Amino acid sequence: MNPPSTSVTPDSGAAAEAPHVMSAAEHEEYVRLRRAATVRHRRARRAGSVILLVLTLLLAPLALVAAWVHDEVADTGRYVQTVRPLASDPAVQKVLINRLTDRVVANIDVQAVTNAITDTLQKNGAPPRVVQGSESLTGPLRSAVRTVVQRNVSRVITSEAFQEAWVGANRRAHAAVVNMLTGSRSGALQANGDAIQLDVGNVVDQVRQRLVDAGFQKASAIPDVDRTVTLFKTQQLRKAQDGMRLLDIVGTWLPILTLVFAALTVWTAPNHRLMVIIVGIGVAVMAVLLLVALAVARRVYLDSVPSATLPPDAAAVIFDTFIRFLRASSRTLLVVSLLAALTAYLYGPGRVAHGVRSVAGRGATAAGQGLRRVGMNTGLTGRWLSAHQAWTVGVTIGAGALALVLWNRPTVGAVVLVLVLVLVALAIAAVLAAAGPAPDAADEPGHAVT
Repeated sequence: MNPPSTSVTPDSGAAAEAPHVMSAAEHEEYVRLRRAATVRHRRARRAGSVILLVLTLLLAPLALVAAWVHDEVADTGRYVQTVRPLASDPAVQKVLINRLTDRVVANIDVQAVTNAITDTLQKNGAPPRVVQGSESLTGPLRSAVRTVVQRNVSRVITSEAFQEAWVGANRRAHAAVVNMLTGSRSGALQANGDAIQLDVGNVVDQVRQRLVDAGFQKASAIPDVDRTVTLFKTQQLRKAQDGMRLLDIVGTWLPILTLVFAALTVWTAPNHRLMVIIVGIGVAVMAVLLLVALAVARRVYLDSVPSATLPPDAAAVIFDTFIRFLRASSRTLLVVSLLAALTAYLYGPGRVAHGVRSVAGRGATAAGQGLRRVGMNTGLTGRWLSAHQAWTVGVTIGAGALALVLWNRPTVGAVVLVLVLVLVALAIAAVLAAAGPAPDAADEPGHAVT
């Protein structure tokens, strides 16, 4: 319903109100108040972006560590992938060979063998010189036994069968621990309340079947009760399970929360492009600090392990193997952050950025004109790409960023691959846009793609 309108006529005796015209002083006050409101708004946005920036920088390394710990603890496949190289590393193999050899030789009573030889010689009337010489066989015999044992142990440890057994044993052990910490009812090792139980049902079935096969038909009546054996009870189990649930939440959502904070930091800042550069450089610095912290932790770990317990080369291999995925993730984050900062800089007004854009534009224009000269005209497609270059570039870069986000644990190689694909796509789009119809012939027919 339209509101009633009022009109002023000469007969009504009322004069129409003239619009108020601000004086110079009033206009100056208006401009001052508006500028003050704008400044307050910009200051609030700047303060909010600074707070979000600090949170992003603090959470970035924590998110990497949390995701790494979560994968190692909760993901059996990831854990097996981590420890698999240890079985084939020469330094670790050497430690295993020496320790297994020592254990086997320690269980062989070489002195008893020497005494038996001496007694046999004495009983058979051997000369006293021969009998006395046999008593000194303990050292050479022990050395010979160790050589034989070490040779055979080395063959086993360096074989492919051992590597397969290593992987299978670690897979079963890790899966059992995960089942216990998550409260899963699958697997042989299970958690029931505060008790750790071993499911022996499979063993009972095998024993019953073997007894039946051996002729004990009544063994088939063995009941299926008490198929679990309680190994031990602990009051700390619930705390461990709560810690596992917390780790699952933190390891999953902390990286997502960090990305959200980074996006809000850029969106809140008055200058989005500048904030992208700041966030990229800041996260890159945090990734470098994390790499430095890992190097320091490696040095501390190697200094704390006695050489008698574990040789330095084997200790270094074990440490590097377990943190290699965390180190790779840190390097990936470093590269991605620097690429984001570099991309934002190239879109700025700097002299270098302007020069790079000019060179790229001239190259694409020359390539497009070359295509037109040989009779390849992109027609409406080229015209559309030329009119929507900003959208084309944004969508292409966004698709590359989305590919890295959805990539399962991207590496530096994956980042380089996505970067190359994005650059190729941008170059093709620019060439196609330059190969479109000339401005004076854009409306003429016959300019279809050939």
